[in-house]
Amino acid sequence: MYVPAHFAAPDDAVAQLLAAPGAVDLVSSTPAGLTATTLPVLHDPQAGTLSGHLARNNPQWRDTVGEVLVIVRGPDAYVSPSWYATKAEHGRVVPTWDYVLAHVHGELVVHEDPGWLAAHVGRLTAAHEGHRAEPWAVTDAPERFVTGQLRAIVGVEVRISRVEAKWKLSQNRSAADVDGVVGGLLADGEAATAAAVQAVRTGDRG
Repeated sequence: MYVPAHFAAPDDAVAQLLAAPGAVDLVSSTPAGLTATTLPVLHDPQAGTLSGHLARNNPQWRDTVGEVLVIVRGPDAYVSPSWYATKAEHGRVVPTWDYVLAHVHGELVVHEDPGWLAAHVGRLTAAHEGHRAEPWAVTDAPERFVTGQLRAIVGVEVRISRVEAKWKLSQNRSAADVDGVVGGLLADGEAATAAAVQAVRTGDRG
């Protein structure tokens, strides 16, 4: 990934992106070519892993050769040049895109053990349901049904070897231009990206 110095990410880039659970893109090389699957994952910063699961019928877990790439995305949005104060000064402005992104590289380890899968699915469900007033739990479903569902998936764990991350959030613009970007993003309903731009500006990146 090309990362100019002014778009360098914080050291805890992956931890920040995965603080709120979401889906990532798992990309791997197979004898048939590149393949990718979108899936939710859990990050274990102590173990240095990302864990998720694939449908057993998805051949990616069997066919992957070599290192995998996990694309982890944060907020992103279009930036209009009309928001820049410098547009009125000289007009030498163009559109761009602000975004937060990490490329995680590592070894793919497959888990078929029912115990590992049950624990993983329980943790993943809790991560997404824990904030709800009436959270659903795996134990709410009939045990026989859950057992059958677990047989239909395969666990995948990425042992992280390196991370490339980029926080492209208008750091190369003037303060007046950034004011315009934040205001424009908020007007467009892009509150998450506006907050990210503002956080970088104040140095509060985590």
